[in-house]
Amino acid sequence: MYTQAEPIGIIQNHIKVFQAREEDTAAVLQLLVNTAKWLESKGSAQWNALLHGEDSHQTPEAIKRGEVYLFVQEDTLLGMVMLMQQASPWDRELWGEEGHESSVYLHRLNINRAAAGTNLGEAIVSWASTGIHFPGKDRIRLDCIANNPKLNDFYLNSCGYAFKGMASNPVGEFNLYEKKVSER
Repeated sequence: MYTQAEPIGIIQNHIKVFQAREEDTAAVLQLLVNTAKWLESKGSAQWNALLHGEDSHQTPEAIKRGEVYLFVQEDTLLGMVMLMQQASPWDRELWGEEGHESSVYLHRLNINRAAAGTNLGEAIVSWASTGIHFPGKDRIRLDCIANNPKLNDFYLNSCGYAFKGMASNPVGEFNLYEKKVSER
């Protein structure tokens, strides 16, 4: 599946990093839906809209714009992340109007359940801050659902992000996190 492209990086355990291509869209969407099903099985409504065909982050379009990165071992898609150089309407709603020019927005960090417990999530978030650089960008921002203590602890303590506040919208309450990165 991914042999046609050259990897743009390698992280833990020889996991190759690829920029997603249009032909990867079905696999990426399936990974997202599988994660939404797993979250639902744990009693969480997080990402539940994906189970009804709704994708607030418009993943196929993000793939076309080159904003989705895949983490693959052999031919198995183990994870993905979306790194957006332009604030989406969602980001502007949560973050307000300041700081967008210098920010990259991390969305849809997603781990194949077969790779759970391997610290792949930390490796992907680390790669997002050190393995790829965007001109003129000196920080990564993300939001996560406020009522998931484990996820918030992951970003704050495991990944070294700084808590920047809380924001609400009709979907719920979200904690905002930011991390400075070296500009290149």
